[in-house]
Amino acid sequence: MSKKVLVLSEVREGSLRNVSFEAIAAAKQIADGGEVVGVLLGDAVAGLTGPLFEYGADRVVTVEHPHLKQYTSDGYSQALLAIIEQEQPAGIVFGHTANGKDLSPKIASKLQAGLVSDVTAIEGAGDDVVFIRPIYSGKAFEKVKVKEGVVLASIRPNNITPLEKAEGKTGDVSAISVEITNLRTIIKEVVRKSSEGVDLSEAKVVVAGGRGVKSEEGFEPLKELADLLGGAVGASRGACDAEYCDYSLQIGQTGKVVTPDLYIAAGISGAIQHLAGMSNSKVIVAINKDPEANIFKVADYGIVGDLFEVIPLLIEEFKALKVNA
Repeated sequence: MSKKVLVLSEVREGSLRNVSFEAIAAAKQIADGGEVVGVLLGDAVAGLTGPLFEYGADRVVTVEHPHLKQYTSDGYSQALLAIIEQEQPAGIVFGHTANGKDLSPKIASKLQAGLVSDVTAIEGAGDDVVFIRPIYSGKAFEKVKVKEGVVLASIRPNNITPLEKAEGKTGDVSAISVEITNLRTIIKEVVRKSSEGVDLSEAKVVVAGGRGVKSEEGFEPLKELADLLGGAVGASRGACDAEYCDYSLQIGQTGKVVTPDLYIAAGISGAIQHLAGMSNSKVIVAINKDPEANIFKVADYGIVGDLFEVIPLLIEEFKALKVNA
């Protein structure tokens, strides 16, 4: 049975995040031939509707308000609940991002509905849709089916493939007015500590360093390799605790969860908390001087050696491949 499904699109620094397009693909599967409606919330977002149609949205609803310039759970929940009341959807899909993880439980509570969070794959469609999500720090997976009520799900970035882009596709855009009041949180200033470049949670390639990097300067070759591969730099908690890098780069159970196509772990021993944040990467390459390091148990390829010798060799080889390509 076809359904109407809303997709909360996410905007970062004036651009749509890739997880928005992945969420549309997930919504298409849940809708099973029904209508997928993109939702855009912000201060000036009307000009961002085009890509949502190109990646599969049938309609787009926007709410623009000065109080939506920066994300707050109060402001965004008021706007989204107004759209939900108007649209009466059978499902809502969020990205499992910082904003999505904060907002989705609040919406689920307001609707008195269940929430399937951190979805990495979807089987079936419509009434038979089954969500797959990791449990026990990624050691096992569970399959979840929503039997009744509104279907709410948040999808982990970089796991569900977006639909093929239909260049130039357009559709109906409706702007609704919502009064945003009684905000308990006001954002005065946003200070970003993370480095410029590719978003770590959405990167296709991640080069991560651990305590074996030894210093802040030790991360420089990792950054060079990441830039060369069009990827992002990450770190273990040990490296962050040692102040080699900022905590915004931390990958693990208490940091970011990443699932890139390629994960290069340099000088990371492989503590269980770190593995919880990266073990679902498609290809894992581990570089460590200790042949007994736990990271080799999850690695597809292992290099036993000094990262300060191995990383420059990799940089040299990838540069040569780019020149000859």
